[in-house]
Amino acid sequence: MTFFFHPGFMFFWIAFSWLIALLGRNKRFGFFGNFLISFLFSPVVGLVVLLASDDRPVMRRH
Repeated sequence: MTFFFHPGFMFFWIAFSWLIALLGRNKRFGFFGNFLISFLFSPVVGLVVLLASDDRPVMRRH
């Protein structure tokens, strides 16, 4: 069976994307947005986007 990528490489790609998504869950793009950016482009690009994005504004309750 021929793989386009080595399965171990794909595991680490998804694991690092998941880690970046966890770190970015309170950022502008949230968990899902950071995961998609990291997974589709690369975890390095996801890390740059994570570091460049602002925090979410705090919602105040009255």
